[in-house]
Amino acid sequence: MNDGMQTLGVVGRLFPLILSGEKTSTIRWREPRIVPGLMTYVSDDDANATAVVNVVRCTDMPLDAVAAFLGKTDEWPDEVLLAGMREHYPAIELTEIVQVIEHEPCADAHASR
Repeated sequence: MNDGMQTLGVVGRLFPLILSGEKTSTIRWREPRIVPGLMTYVSDDDANATAVVNVVRCTDMPLDAVAAFLGKTDEWPDEVLLAGMREHYPAIELTEIVQVIEHEPCADAHASR
């Protein structure tokens, strides 16, 4: 039974970064829309590994604008960002419109493993 909370899968190698609070955003392309509010991340490697976060902002923009938007231009030059995104979305181009989902950990949220 769906409790109404939105969920989003995340690759297993990134899941610990969500738990630690180091990863506070995700970029999605042609996936179901996420809206501000509570959301559960589910590890793609272990469906029992979940983390509840509070989505604070969702912004649509071309992929080539994301690094500047998130203050990561040094870490994510276009070719690095595009290569990383193509691991998940092989057909994506820098001009595609993506959804940038920004979140913060929930103080009362639970993380399970």
